Amino acid sequence: MAGLTFEKSLERLEEIVEELENSDLDIDKSLKVFEEGVKLSRLCAKKLDEAEKKIELLIKGEKGEFITELFSPPKTEDD
Repeated sequence: MAGLTFEKSLERLEEIVEELENSDLDIDKSLKVFEEGVKLSRLCAKKLDEAEKKIELLIKGEKGEFITELFSPPKTEDD
């Protein structure tokens, strides 16, 4: 699972949700699929955390020097 990209992991997560919502899986298969989803969810969260830590904006200070500032995503209606 470690070799999966964020996009592929998210795509598989969407498939898992649809599979769990729209199928009549037995309990063992449901648990196996759910466990895969949890692992993928954690992988996606880890990749997002890593990306957030890497994102920095270069900003010129008052004296022309470059300073770094952590990226803060814009607020949304859900925030």
